[in-house]
Amino acid sequence: MTSMETGSSQAPASPPTLHDVAREAGVSIATASRALNGSVRNVRSENASRVRAAAVKLGYEPHLSAQAIAKGSTRTVALVVRDVADPYFSSIAAGVTQAAEAAQLIVTMAVAEGSPERELEIVKTLRGQRPRVIIVAGSRIDGAGTRDALVEELAEYRNAGGRVVMISQRDLPFSTVTIDNHDGAGRLARALLDAGYRRFAVFHAPAEIRTSRERHSGFAAALRSSGAPAPAAIETGFTRAGGYDAARRLVERGFEDVEAVFAVNDVMAIGAMTAFRDAGVVPGRDIGVAGFDDIGSAVDVVPSLTSVAVPLREAGLSAMRLALSDEATADVCLPADVVLRESTPPRPPA
Repeated sequence: MTSMETGSSQAPASPPTLHDVAREAGVSIATASRALNGSVRNVRSENASRVRAAAVKLGYEPHLSAQAIAKGSTRTVALVVRDVADPYFSSIAAGVTQAAEAAQLIVTMAVAEGSPERELEIVKTLRGQRPRVIIVAGSRIDGAGTRDALVEELAEYRNAGGRVVMISQRDLPFSTVTIDNHDGAGRLARALLDAGYRRFAVFHAPAEIRTSRERHSGFAAALRSSGAPAPAAIETGFTRAGGYDAARRLVERGFEDVEAVFAVNDVMAIGAMTAFRDAGVVPGRDIGVAGFDDIGSAVDVVPSLTSVAVPLREAGLSAMRLALSDEATADVCLPADVVLRESTPPRPPA
């Protein structure tokens, strides 16, 4: 007989999932997970019995990796970052590593390269490697189309006993370390106004990158409330090369109407200063330049870079504290303070 005659060409039924067991037993996924993984914490005996009976009825086999996470047998922390070459993320990683070592945990790192799709694939892979903690660091990107899938993956991982912490905007339903981007940029604008600057350009990333959008809007709002002219806006990449390109374009179109540039992160600002010098424009003399994050190299460039200091190592430490705490979901907001340096010297009164 052919396969069509026997019906063997039909796709086999999908194996039952933990969600199926929970639904059959009439309990939450978290309760089903704890009951099947040998944890009796917060699980009533009648519920545990129903879950085990449902698993037998459906033929469900618990995932060994999930059991290992729930029982705490893994000793690793997985840190997912946007760009390993960006000092912003290396500073965060230093904080995560410091706290993890104190808890006798080992940190592994994966790089999403600014891609939400890559970030999702990394998280899917990490679930199978059963780390104790997953920390995802980097700006959330609006309209990426991966948000719901990422939430589902991380929720399943958490339901199996893992811990999830975000270092970004408060967008996903997990513990989050946030940075005061909007108000920090506003304080920078007011400090530059006090230093005598009135006409600005902002080098920013595409609006779907929320970190850039928050910093851009905070800076512009502070100028508006102070009665200063709206800044010129130049969209570019969220990288050193992006800052270089934006500065090159500003020089080509003429910058006589711009007294200072605010680049929404330090690596962009450093790239911009290089482009200005290449064009014969001296940063700190012919045009002011400011950034955001206060990475280590901000004090090494010439002139030293005005920035908004973010406690990046503390962001990593805070993320690990949240991961190791007993709270299911909690938030920490870190302040951002202005540091004026030689790239924006005071201007004489008009």
